[in-house]
This record gives sequence, structure tokens and C-alpha cells, in this order.
Amino acid sequence: MGKIIAVANQKGGVGKTTTAVNLSSCLAAAEYKTCLVDMDPQANSTSGVGVNQEEIELSIYDVLIGQKSFVECVRETDLAYLHIMPSSISLVGAEVELVSMMSRESRLKSALSTIKEEYQYIIIDCPPSLGLLTINTLTAADSVIIPIQCEYYALEGLGQLMNTIKLVQQNLNPDLQIEGVLLTMYDKRLNLSREVQSQVRDHFNSKVYNTVISRNVRLSEAPSFGKPIILYDVLSTGAENYMALTREIVEQ
Repeated sequence: MGKIIAVANQKGGVGKTTTAVNLSSCLAAAEYKTCLVDMDPQANSTSGVGVNQEEIELSIYDVLIGQKSFVECVRETDLAYLHIMPSSISLVGAEVELVSMMSRESRLKSALSTIKEEYQYIIIDCPPSLGLLTINTLTAADSVIIPIQCEYYALEGLGQLMNTIKLVQQNLNPDLQIEGVLLTMYDKRLNLSREVQSQVRDHFNSKVYNTVISRNVRLSEAPSFGKPIILYDVLSTGAENYMALTREIVEQ
């Protein structure tokens, strides 16, 4: 039975997609059968694993509105053990269309229940909002990874996310857990990075991963080549960081 992990933070630019793409790729490289589900209409996870958005005919949108099954829409990637459920711009309209549908909060959960046995890990990249797409993701997930960037206002808006998680636990998914809190964009030369790390560790205690994701040029370049970091530059600091994170998650 696969473990479903959502990567969520309604704040943009915190390394959410970078984490979803590279964690799923490192799991696949370690020969865990993995599926990356792109729930963000911007489709950056989709292009991040080398799928051209213009070639996408079927996406998670078709699954959510009930036109296609998950199996009909999922695609292979350059990594043998990694599949991608692509996103598309149509997903923007899904929030509106879902409002009038039966069981609107659990459409993704129903879709994933048909394939959960086939994967060891299912990683979901959430949109940077707390709308119905994120609610669907949290309802379907076993746990959540929360990326927090080591910059000013790092914890701003986090209360909102924690509140949403609590509401989902109370009403839709009582088994939802916090998988872990991940510090991203860390620069050891900056006092600010060290201060934020200390603040986040005080706040979340043992939930914070030992691994931190350092600022890394190669990690920033990789998406423009449509490659996860382990295929773009396996010797980079970014690749080392995500491989270490993957080890932590597997060992948990």
C-alpha cells in the first residue's frame, strides 16, 4: 500500500515544487515505485520532470471532474520508477466546477484509491493556495511535508495552513499527520538563515527534518532543463540535500 505525502504551503516561492520534484525523483532513483501528482495549475512539477506542457492531452483535471480514470492520464518519465500525473491550465477552472459536485473534497482521494496499491510513494505538489484543490490533496494524503524558506516572514501565514490541516483532520481525514517541516533556501553564511532555523526548530521541535536544503545554483537551474537535480547534476549540493532528505523520510 503506497504512502501518500502532500507537499503544502499556501505561500509561494518556498521550494514546494522543487521539493515535490526532487523528493519523488530521489525515491524513484532508490527504486521505490513513485508517482508525482501535480495539483498546481502552473504545472511546474510536470515540466520539472521533462514533460512538455503543450503535449499534454489528459491531466489531473480530467480525473477530478470524472471524465477519465487515473490510469488513463498518468505518464512515464525519464526515471524508470517515476510516473507523473500531469497538471494543466484547465485545473484553474476545476475549483469552480468542483463546487457543485458530490463529494467535492474527496475527488482526489477516490481517484488515488484505485492505484494506491501500485506505488510505494505518491507525492502531491499542492497549489499555493488553500482552496478546494489543496483541500482535496489534504483529504487524500496520509501526511504533509511543509517547506519553510529561511528568509524574512518565514512563519507568516503558517497559522492559516495549520488551521486548514486541523479542519481537515476534524472533518475529512482524521488520520492526516504532519510528516515533517523542511527548511529550504538555507545559507549558512547568513545570520538570518540561522535565526529562522532556530525559530522553526523551537516551534515544531522534532517535526523539523535534520536535512536542510541549501541555496544552490544548480538546483535553481535544473527546472529550466526539465530535469530533477539528480539527472541534471548528481554531484551538486542540491542533489546531496534531497538524497539525504529521502533517506530521512524512508527511515521514518
